[in-house]
Amino acid sequence: MRRPTPVATGPYAPPAPDRELTVLSADGARLHVELHGPEGAPPVVLVHGWTCSTAFWAAQIRDLAADHRVIAYDQRGHGSSPVSRICSTEALADDLEAVLAAALAPGERAVVVGHSMGGMTVLAAAARPRFRAHTAAVLLCSTGSARLVSESLVVPMRAGRLRTWLTARVLGSRAPLGPVTPVARRVLKYATMGAASTPAMVEACARVVHACPREVRHAWSRVLEGLDLEDAVRELTAPTAVVVGTADRLTPPVHARALVAALPHCVGGTELPGLGHMTPVEAPELVTGKIRELVTAYAAGTPNEPVKEGA
Repeated sequence: MRRPTPVATGPYAPPAPDRELTVLSADGARLHVELHGPEGAPPVVLVHGWTCSTAFWAAQIRDLAADHRVIAYDQRGHGSSPVSRICSTEALADDLEAVLAAALAPGERAVVVGHSMGGMTVLAAAARPRFRAHTAAVLLCSTGSARLVSESLVVPMRAGRLRTWLTARVLGSRAPLGPVTPVARRVLKYATMGAASTPAMVEACARVVHACPREVRHAWSRVLEGLDLEDAVRELTAPTAVVVGTADRLTPPVHARALVAALPHCVGGTELPGLGHMTPVEAPELVTGKIRELVTAYAAGTPNEPVKEGA
């Protein structure tokens, strides 16, 4: 079956990268990396979520690349990164470290932005020396550290064992998503986006999500089902901001509030009224603005300050 391609026009059409890299992770997994923006500008690293790809960040890349060096990569099995037999939070952390080492100079520090599983990737890497050496600040969008299935609101019924079981079956389904049809758009909008999301937003997200191979979608759903990174939250010592939509059914605000309470250096929690799980698409200007704020506060003017690896 031919997979959908990203939208070709409008604010959610992915810009062509200035440069591309293939980075090898610790286990030999090949990761597709895209570089945008001027050399020497403050770096920003974008880490997408489950079933997405670099195309998910089109609006942020288009804006930030004017005066930032934007580094975006496809998680293993997603986008242009080949499928890997290893699926674990440790592998996600290995991948992020490999990208940071390949795309940044020794001691160079970036603002690292993670959405959904991308935020979980950041948490998984939080205690790693290379991650700490290369990270100036963090933005966590629409993410959580544990109990993802039991807290999910995708299945509209009272919390309990039955809802948890049904949610796991829905999110972990092996069924193909198929082409992007009107019905598929409605389902995706219900599960992942706020009621006010525009048709252009829904179309962009549907094309990205439907392009993810079903075996990859299923394999990573099992990892998310058993996720427990609560201890890792306390290891994320970089200045960290948190963003969530109040209508997020996949990672409801209870997760963001727990992160804000547990992070050692939280610099703000923002709840966006009526928005769903796809906050970088649903509120592109706001998310990009948060990234710019973190760059200005923690990374601007000091991208090449030496930071000892392992610090």
